[in-house]
Amino acid sequence: MRKRRNKSSNKVMPGVIISLCTLGAIYLGMSLYSINHFHFGTVIDGVNVGGQTVEGAEEKLAAQMQSYALELDERGDVKEQIKASDIGLKYNSDKIKELKKNQSSFAWPSTFFKKNNSEASQIIMYDEEQLNQTLNKLSCVSNKKITQPQNASLNYKDGEYEIVDEVLGNKINKDALHDNVANAILDGKTSIDLDSSNCYENPKYTSKSDEVTAARDTLNKYIGLKITYDSNGKKEVLDGSTIHNWLGVDDNMQVTINEDKVRNYVYKISSIYNTFGSTRDFVTATKKTVQVSGGNYGWIVDNSKEVKDLIEIIRNGQDVTKEPKYAQNAFVKGTNDIGNTYVEVNLTKQHVWFYKNGALVVDDDVVTGNVSNNTGTPVGTYVLNYKEKNATLKGEDYSSPVDYWMPFNGNVGIHDASWRNGVFGKQIYLTSGSHGCVNSPYNLAKTIFENIEPGTPIIVYTE
Repeated sequence: MRKRRNKSSNKVMPGVIISLCTLGAIYLGMSLYSINHFHFGTVIDGVNVGGQTVEGAEEKLAAQMQSYALELDERGDVKEQIKASDIGLKYNSDKIKELKKNQSSFAWPSTFFKKNNSEASQIIMYDEEQLNQTLNKLSCVSNKKITQPQNASLNYKDGEYEIVDEVLGNKINKDALHDNVANAILDGKTSIDLDSSNCYENPKYTSKSDEVTAARDTLNKYIGLKITYDSNGKKEVLDGSTIHNWLGVDDNMQVTINEDKVRNYVYKISSIYNTFGSTRDFVTATKKTVQVSGGNYGWIVDNSKEVKDLIEIIRNGQDVTKEPKYAQNAFVKGTNDIGNTYVEVNLTKQHVWFYKNGALVVDDDVVTGNVSNNTGTPVGTYVLNYKEKNATLKGEDYSSPVDYWMPFNGNVGIHDASWRNGVFGKQIYLTSGSHGCVNSPYNLAKTIFENIEPGTPIIVYTE
């Protein structure tokens, strides 16, 4: 039994040795072959150069190069091509040699276990100047009829704001186009979609942008409110039909309110509610109705404050009923803003009446401004500015101490006048009147002074 086993072993060993020697010879042969040839499975820029010498690989690559073209898929179903000859496309011979040099000739068996041994990095070369010139000649770049991209917008229609879709346009981003085309060439691609590669200048905001939706909602909130002015017996309603004319959206999709347009509306409010210097129908102590114009009495809307208040209300987006912001108030509200407490100065009759809460407190003859030298007391409805005891009235040619001083129009006011020696009324004012003030008997001035408050209207008129 032992002798048989030894005979079998003796027969196997030569075969194994022969096989190993054969494989070794094949390995050494292929290794020698690989010294001057690319490993099998080597692919450069999509071209199989396995088994080729460097010169053979360059020939195959050059043949491939001649037919290379990069197709550009553009918006509007437009297509353009960039050919190898347009950009001076060529292979870097040194890089090909370097790639071959980096392949170990003894590592050729590993290529059988690789599906693709692509090593094309920096193998392809193009002329940068030619590429730029070619890109500038493309119709997508040189076309004069370029449609600029436009953001989605907001349009007011039928009482509400709606989103209007963006305009993509066809304006090329030259830097992005250059980079994408250059990379596609180096990667050996044969086509590139300019849209999906972000080669166009796109709108910052689209109809799907959160900022656009938020702006629409804010605009609709603003125009959905109602502001009711209710003052002095007059009502004015402000709603979205007017407010929408003031609204806009800036480049960052932030809602804006045009302050100038708001101010123009406030001017309208002022014209409705201002009574300052207006013409009033006044029923005199003698039961006559006279029209009195001018003066400094009445309601004055504070335009600046009202503009700010109105903008704040709109931004809050809530319905309100309000009065305008007033810079000056009249004594009472309502159509008749004079009320029933006032001083009445009849220049024709040279007489003054003082009513308080509808009751006559005092009246008497007076002397008003001198008509002959153009210092007549001005007609109008005025407001008592303040009252002062023991004042000294001064002018260019006079200095007069008085016990009771009640100015209502600059330096024009009601005061006692001891220098009149108790003579008042009649026609004195025509030639010997005051410098514009209402010269009053002592008791008249005293009684008015003790019963009147600043802000009280003073009506000066002629019959």
